[in-house]
Order: sequence, then C-alpha cells, then structure tokens
Amino acid sequence: MTRNMGSADRIIRVILAVVMLVLAVAVKLPVALTVILVLLAVVFLVTTGIAYCPLYVPLRITTRRKD
Repeated sequence: MTRNMGSADRIIRVILAVVMLVLAVAVKLPVALTVILVLLAVVFLVTTGIAYCPLYVPLRITTRRKD
C-alpha cells in the first residue's frame, strides 16, 4: 500500500471528520443521517491515519508530493 495522500489532503479530512462528528452529536438529526456522518468521519480518520485512500487508486489520483 503506497501512500497517496498529501498533508493538505489529510488536514482537510481531519477537519471534515471533526465537523461531521460534532454535527452528529450536537445537532438533532435523523438516526440514519447521524449513522452516515459517523461512518464517514471514521473512514476519513482511518484513511488520514494511514495516508492512503483506496478510492484514489482506480482514479489514479495522488495528492502526495513526489520525493
């Protein structure tokens, strides 16, 4: 698994994950939407932690700088 996420991409994902988790907890939303927000936040945090996005592979995208 080659890293394909740059630091800016990772920072944006962490910010989005935090916003989604805050919305899921603080705002009265339908249960289905709350579950979707939490799952997306977890996916964003996991992919940020490993710096690899599986969706980028078939699209041949990388936001990581070349060394």
